[in-house]
Amino acid sequence: MMEEEESRLTNRGKNIKEQRRSAPERITTTSAGMCSADTFVMTALPAPRRIASDLTPLPEALDTQDTMKQFLSDRILKAARVVYGALIERNPGLIRDRKHHLKTYRQCCSGKELVDWLMKLNDCFQSRSQAVGMWQVLVDEGILVHVKQELNFHDKDTQFYRFMETEFDLNHTNNEKDSKEDELQEGLALLVQMGPDALLNMILRKCPSQRSTEDVEVIYEELLHVKAVAHLSTSVRKELAAVLVFESHAKAGTVLFSQGDKGTSWYIIWKGSVNVITHGKGLVTTLHEGDDFGQLALVNDAPRAATIILREDNCHFLRVDKQDFIRILKDVEANTVRLEEHGKVVLVLEKSSGQESPLQGGSGSSSKYTVMSGTPEKILEHLLETIKLDTNGSDSIDPCPSEGSELEKAAYALNTKQKIVKLVGQWVALCSPLLKEDLVALQFLEKLREEVMSDSRLSNMLKEQLRDRRKNRVLENGCQTLTKLNQKFDWFTAYEEPLGKCQSIRAQDKVLYEIFKPDHNAVTLMLPVNTSVQDIMSVLVNPGGDHVLVKMNSSGERVQLKLEATAVSMSLGLNERLFLCTASQVEQLMPLKEQLGPEQNTMDTLEQMCSKDIASQLTNYDWELFTAMHEVELVYYIFGRHKFPGTTTANLERFVRRFNEVQYWVVTELCLCEDLMKRATLLKKFIKIATVLKEQKNLNSFFAVMFGLSNSAVQRLYKTWERVPSKTKRIYCAYERLLDPSRNHRAYRLAVAKLNPPYIPFMPLLLKDMTFIHEGNKNYTDSLVNFEKMRMIAKTVKIVRGCRSQPYVPSSPQKGLTERMFLEAPAIRISTYSDQSLTLRSVANIRHYIQNLKVIDNQKKLTQLSRAIEH
Repeated sequence: MMEEEESRLTNRGKNIKEQRRSAPERITTTSAGMCSADTFVMTALPAPRRIASDLTPLPEALDTQDTMKQFLSDRILKAARVVYGALIERNPGLIRDRKHHLKTYRQCCSGKELVDWLMKLNDCFQSRSQAVGMWQVLVDEGILVHVKQELNFHDKDTQFYRFMETEFDLNHTNNEKDSKEDELQEGLALLVQMGPDALLNMILRKCPSQRSTEDVEVIYEELLHVKAVAHLSTSVRKELAAVLVFESHAKAGTVLFSQGDKGTSWYIIWKGSVNVITHGKGLVTTLHEGDDFGQLALVNDAPRAATIILREDNCHFLRVDKQDFIRILKDVEANTVRLEEHGKVVLVLEKSSGQESPLQGGSGSSSKYTVMSGTPEKILEHLLETIKLDTNGSDSIDPCPSEGSELEKAAYALNTKQKIVKLVGQWVALCSPLLKEDLVALQFLEKLREEVMSDSRLSNMLKEQLRDRRKNRVLENGCQTLTKLNQKFDWFTAYEEPLGKCQSIRAQDKVLYEIFKPDHNAVTLMLPVNTSVQDIMSVLVNPGGDHVLVKMNSSGERVQLKLEATAVSMSLGLNERLFLCTASQVEQLMPLKEQLGPEQNTMDTLEQMCSKDIASQLTNYDWELFTAMHEVELVYYIFGRHKFPGTTTANLERFVRRFNEVQYWVVTELCLCEDLMKRATLLKKFIKIATVLKEQKNLNSFFAVMFGLSNSAVQRLYKTWERVPSKTKRIYCAYERLLDPSRNHRAYRLAVAKLNPPYIPFMPLLLKDMTFIHEGNKNYTDSLVNFEKMRMIAKTVKIVRGCRSQPYVPSSPQKGLTERMFLEAPAIRISTYSDQSLTLRSVANIRHYIQNLKVIDNQKKLTQLSRAIEH
C-alpha cells in the first residue's frame, strides 16, 4: 500500500508542472520604447485605446511563453535545491515518519513546521502567509507534494508534505560555504517575490464558501485592476470577490461553450486567450487577459451567441455562475436609492458597509450611502450634509430644521456655514497654487473672506483651521516659522509652494520656442506656454500663405501640427524639433545633427563618478521635477487639457520626458562603448546605479535604468553580459522581476505597497491606471455625473499626494548608503563603495552632467551600433 502511495506521489511530481503552472513568468523585452510626454502604452492588460495619435509605447514583453516558463522553472528548481539543502543541513529532524489517524506517512514534514522553520531562517518573512506563499510556489511546481495530493499548502500540524528529492535531484547543491549562503538568500528572495501570486492562485482555487474574509479582500484588491470589472462599483466588486470560481483548462483548442448553448456562467480571462467564433463569419475576435465574455446570455436569458475556443494551453478563468450573477444584480438594485426632483433623478446613492468616507452619509450604523452619480449641485449638497465638523465624526445639530425653534434654525444655519468654510478651506489646501492664478476663484474667495470675517464664530474657526495646518507644515518641514494671522487673513497664508531649484511652469508663463527652417537656421521666440500653433504662425509668417508647422523626430518621421494645437513646445518628445516650412517642403525636411544624438560615449567622465553620487543626483533632480508638478495635472492630462482652458500639463510632461531620457541614456552609453572590458564595467555600473535608486525609493528612474538595460540593443550584447560578475547578474535578474507586466504589474504593486513616503512612483504606470479608469468608464450615466469614476481617479491621484506627504532630504555624496526601505531582500544588496573616484568629481559637475544627458532615441540606430560592437 505504501509502495502505491509512493508511486502516485512520484508520478504527480513529474506531471504537476504540465497540469497547472501558475507562477508568473520572467519577462524580457524585445525593444525599449518611449513613454512620450503626450502618451504611452504599457503591457500586461490590453492597452487602452489611446490618448493621442502620436503615442510611443513602452517596452512590450516577448510572447515566447514556453521559453520564459522553462527559464523560470530552472530558477525555481535552483532555489528549491538550496532551500532543501539548508533544511537538511540545519534541521534534518523536520523530515521524519509521522502518524495521523492510525496511518503512517513516511519521511515528510508538517506544514506548520515548514512555516516555523522559514520564519526563523530569514527575517525577510514578515508574516506566516508570506511563508505559506513561498511553499505554495514549490507545491505548484510539483517539487513539494502533499501526501494526499491536495493542491494547496496548509499551515497546519496535520497536513504533511514530501520533497520530491529523487525526481528533481534536490541534493545537487554547491559545497562552498560562502557561495551556499549567497545562493540561499538569492533563492529565498526569488520565492518571496513569487509567493504572492502563488498564494492568490491558492485562494482562487478554494471553494467560495471556504474563503475567509481576508481571502475575499485579497481577491477584491486584484479585481481593482481587471478591465472587465473596472466599470463596476466597489460593492459589486466585493460581492464578485466572494463568489468567483477559478476554472482552468490545459489544452489549446478546448471548446469552452458553443453557439446556441444555454448560458450558465460569465467568464473573465485570468490568464491566456480565447478565440470567438460565430456561424457564417468564423473567427470574429480574440480576447486576452482581463477581457470577459458570456454576460449577454445571462442578462437576456438567451442562448450563447458565439463559440469560445481556447487559443493557447493552460488558460485560467474566473467564473461567475448564473444564480450568483442574477443575485448580485438584484442586490445592487435593492441597495440603490434614487432621489428625484420634478420627475427627474438628480442623485443616485448606493448602500454599502464599512469605513465611512467623506462622501458617505449615515450616523452611527454600519450601513452607509455612497454617491454613485448625480448632478453637480446635488453631489455638492450631499457632501455638505454629510461632512463632519468635529473630530469624532458626528454632528450635534439636527439636520432637519424645518420644524423647531428659531434658536434651532439659527444653530442649523451656523452649522451649514461652518461646513462650507471647512470645505472651502480643504479645497484651498488641495489646489492652492492653481487657485492663485484663477481670477474667478480669487474673487469668490475674497467675497467669502469678507462674509467670514464679519462673523466672529466663523472667522475664529477658520483661523484655528489654518493655524493647525501651518503647525503641521512646520512639523513636516522643520524649517518654517509661525506667523500670527493678521486681521485681514490670506487664504493662502498656510500654503507655501515647495522650494526647489526647478520651478513649476504656470499656464501664463513664457517659455522658449525654438523653430527651425528647412536650411536648419533657427528662430527663437519667448511665448506663453499654452500658445497655439495658429499664434506661433502669425508671429513668424504673413497670413494666407501655405506655411505649416511640423514636428520631426530623430528618425525623420514628420507630423504636421493642427492650427488649434497648443503647448507644442512642452509636448515634444526626446530629440524632437519644430520646423516651419511650406507644404511642398515637408517631405524634404531632414533631422538636425543634434537630433541624431552623440557620436561618442561619456565613459571617461562616468568612470570618475561614484555610482552612488550619480544615483543621488538623479534622485535629487527627479524630486525637483516631481514636486514642481501639481497632481491635478494628471486629471488634465487624462481627460484632455483642451477641456480645461487656462491650465497646463507642462510639468507632468517634463517629468514623463525625463523617464525616456534616462532610459535612452543607459542604452546610448553602452552602445557607443566599443571596448569590451570598459563596456562590461559600464554595464555593472548601471546595475549599481539601479541598486542605489531603488534604495533611495526613486522608482521612476529605477525603472528607467532597468528598461534601458532590458532594451534589445543591450540584451543582445552577450559577450558583455558574460563579463559581468555572477553576483551582479543575479541582482539584475532579481530586479527584472519588478518589470514583470503580468497581472497588471502586480510585482511592482506589491513592492510599492511596502513603502513609506517620501518616494517617487513609477509615473507611466500611474498614468496608465488613470487611462484605464477613464476609458473604461463613462463621464456621465443617464445624464448624471459618474461620481464612482471620479472617486476611482481620485484614489490614483491621492497616491501622488501620498508620495510627497513627507519631506525629502537630498542625499549627500559623502554619507553612507541610504537606508534600505524598498524590498526585504538582503541577498540582492551590493556595495556601491567599490568606485575609487569618490572625490574626483564635484557635486556641481555631476549635477550638470545628469541634467544635460545626450541620448540617441532612434531604436534602429541603437541596434546598428549594438551589432557593430558585437557581431
